[in-house]
Amino acid sequence: MAIQILLLILGFAVLVKGADWLVDGASELARKYKVSDLAIGLTVVAFGTSAPELVVNIFAAYQEHHDIVFGNIIGSNNFNLFIILGIAGLIAPLAVQSSTVWKEIPFSFIAALLLFVLTAEFVFIGNSVLTRIDGLVLLIMFGLFLFYVYKQLGNDPAKDDLPHKDFTLLKIWSFIVIGLTGLVLGGKLVVSSAIEMAEALGVSQKIIGLTIVASGTSLPELATSVVAAVKKNNDIAVGNIIGSNIFNIFLILGVSSLISPVQYSNAFNSDLFMLLLGTVFLFTAMFTGEKGKLDRWEAAVLLGVYFSYTIYLVSKEF
Repeated sequence: MAIQILLLILGFAVLVKGADWLVDGASELARKYKVSDLAIGLTVVAFGTSAPELVVNIFAAYQEHHDIVFGNIIGSNNFNLFIILGIAGLIAPLAVQSSTVWKEIPFSFIAALLLFVLTAEFVFIGNSVLTRIDGLVLLIMFGLFLFYVYKQLGNDPAKDDLPHKDFTLLKIWSFIVIGLTGLVLGGKLVVSSAIEMAEALGVSQKIIGLTIVASGTSLPELATSVVAAVKKNNDIAVGNIIGSNIFNIFLILGVSSLISPVQYSNAFNSDLFMLLLGTVFLFTAMFTGEKGKLDRWEAAVLLGVYFSYTIYLVSKEF
């Protein structure tokens, strides 16, 4: 157990450093090509920080660990929304571009709603399967999202009012590649050690998927968004989370169900509803008050709801 704890700590250290390099590289890439931080956060950073979820789900789908497949994605999205935005919002109120409020957040809601629709029969007859056809639908939606981001590239100019470094193109991509590598390796190290610790304590696969695996694979998003919030780069902090949630459902669940149809258990009903309600809350919070801004008290609400719900889940398990 002591060795696993040390590996867990090492994984955290690699994650944080990788996130730091990734944010620096992505921000400089945005400025060099006059692309908005939001667009970079929704694509380069979001894909990179979603890499651990992709790796975990590919293996889980291939080995037919269905609860890990769904638990990892739904749990990660809830962790992203409630914990990461909550922590980032406590560090500093998150004021973002108006397009995030009106377009990206609703896109994230549509992703969660589509997942609900594709597995809707579980509400009435108990279980459903995310088929390969469903996977193709999710991947088509992912393609539409990428097209939308591409169309946005010329509409959201890069900001020049934030401090930045004069990186060469080689150094920019070196930071991005090394940062992504650190995120993937650190995430894998944290998840593998955490799973061994959890299994030694006799926890179910559903709870492992929703908590240990989900939070472990979301650590890159956590590290990246916290670092971005500290550096006052709110568009990357928020764009990373919204983009990752969209990537997780459209791309990762799409790929997972193509590898092998995934059985959906109605045990995830409440978790999916949490995701839908949390996304609506985020949209409402951004729309009311000072528009385009998540205040500290709203971030505290996100954290409080998540911790209360997690305690409820664990208490049901025991």
